[in-house]
Amino acid sequence: QVSLVESGGGVVQAGGSLRLSCADSGHTLSKYNMGWFRQASGKEREFVAAITYSGRTTYYTNSVKGRFTISRDDAKNTVYLQMNSLKLEDTAVYYCAGGWKLPPESEGSYDYWGQGTQVTVSS
Repeated sequence: QVSLVESGGGVVQAGGSLRLSCADSGHTLSKYNMGWFRQASGKEREFVAAITYSGRTTYYTNSVKGRFTISRDDAKNTVYLQMNSLKLEDTAVYYCAGGWKLPPESEGSYDYWGQGTQVTVSS
């Protein structure tokens, strides 16, 4: 059973950093490709980043390349999203997700979702 819980969200000034964590209390996270998605108020949920189950390959949406880094620590059953140089437009609820299917940018590739954590970037 996969149970994903995000943490690390909060309010940060533009240009600042946050690190989001996604922990799996079911201890099965290592079996899955993991992704981060976000949903801003009034907008559809969008892909942010993903990492394969092996950790060898990562994917990013263009708007976060060079600023965000996804990583995983399977020993801790945790996936991270390090967010640097945050911009106002990064404000959203961030969700982590786990799944087997491809492509990693698609919501349909994921079977398990966390409840989300709010990230607010202020000016």
